[in-house]
Amino acid sequence: MEDGEVPRQPPKPSPAPDEQSVAKANEAIAIRPKRGRLTLLSRRIYNALLYHSQRQGVDEPVYKLALSELIGDARFNSNNTELLKSHLRDMQATTIEWSTSGAGLKRWVSSQLLGTVTLEEQGRGRPCTITWRYPEEIRERLVKPHQYTRVLLEISGQMRSYPAAVLYEIGARYLSSPSRLSMREDVLWWAAVLTGRSDITEVDYRFLKRDVISKALAEIDALCEDFSLELIEHKRGRRIEEIQFRVLPKLQQRLGAADDPSRNVFDLELVGKLIALGLKQDEAQDLYATTDEGQLRGTLEHVEQRLRSQSLPTLKSPAAYFKDALKKGYAGVKGTIEIPETAPALGHARPVTASSGADRMHRIRELWDNDRMQKAKLLYQEMPEAMQAEMRSRFEADRLGQIAAPIARAWRRDGPASRIAATTFHRWLAQVTWPEEPSDRVLLDFALAQGVAGM
Repeated sequence: MEDGEVPRQPPKPSPAPDEQSVAKANEAIAIRPKRGRLTLLSRRIYNALLYHSQRQGVDEPVYKLALSELIGDARFNSNNTELLKSHLRDMQATTIEWSTSGAGLKRWVSSQLLGTVTLEEQGRGRPCTITWRYPEEIRERLVKPHQYTRVLLEISGQMRSYPAAVLYEIGARYLSSPSRLSMREDVLWWAAVLTGRSDITEVDYRFLKRDVISKALAEIDALCEDFSLELIEHKRGRRIEEIQFRVLPKLQQRLGAADDPSRNVFDLELVGKLIALGLKQDEAQDLYATTDEGQLRGTLEHVEQRLRSQSLPTLKSPAAYFKDALKKGYAGVKGTIEIPETAPALGHARPVTASSGADRMHRIRELWDNDRMQKAKLLYQEMPEAMQAEMRSRFEADRLGQIAAPIARAWRRDGPASRIAATTFHRWLAQVTWPEEPSDRVLLDFALAQGVAGM
């Protein structure tokens, strides 16, 4: 096959999303970049590419797919190819090390995460396609691994942060291990793995634990029904130098446990701050479940600064001010790509400035989707009971067979009251209620109407 030639055989039809699991080589789960950086979206895209590569087969040197299918499987929620290109470049610029040993032979390979990628726009009315390669030295180990972990794309796509996505895959790997204990590594190693950054030279473990690990563990506990993770710290004297995780399989929850307000779901520290402003506990938890966490934190910071102000009148209702600020986007769309809050304490790297307006448009699309999902939730709550039952039946007929088994189980158990399944249901309801895709003009008008900064 000539260089650049794509496979002649069409790929096998994709199965339903609840069957979409990628056999991910164990060595490719806890990736510590040696150069470059990885993000949550780049990890999703990489898993989706790997899934389709495995379906097309290890004998194919070049893989091809309709771009729309990749966007759907990666939960990209955007047709912005410039943003997609930036994440593909990140993966091409990320260098990883792959070490194996056996039968007296030790082999070390330093390689790109992804090889040549091509996007082909074939003209109006014809689908855009993407072709990609893997470095030859690691292609077979990625596409046809001997030791691997099954990763569900649907569950992985539910994770809201890069550290949680990494820990989900690590948990899935060691769930079937007899000891259920993950690898034991030093704090610096874990900082690089959990943030996807290669530039970390120093770590303050207190900040790593508070701002990265604890939040990721809470996210896993909230979104993964099969297991939770427990942090294990190893000290030398009074200093914590190494850590690992124990995988704890979850027992079948009692009926209604998902509605128990005392259950440790989500980031309780953040939810607690919302309650301290005056929001009711159920309202704060619902707001957390349906709103982008970064936007919540940015708005909370804005309100806290307003409360500290000595020159402005005292706020009569911080909770009402917070909800209004969140609705109007007072926190704004930031022009930098933020690593978790630990970035200054983890290393000496400067913030990575967005190269274009692509990230801003993607952020607006996220706000637009969240707004539609919130409206769909309110719409459902206002429906008569008979109409609610009809929408639940339609959802079960149209969507239930296409979602991951753990989410489907949560739906069958708790329906829209399930924190895990509710987002999927409300997103589906928004799609069937407002099926049209927003243009860039519509998104910009939405941003202006919401008062989002930077427009």
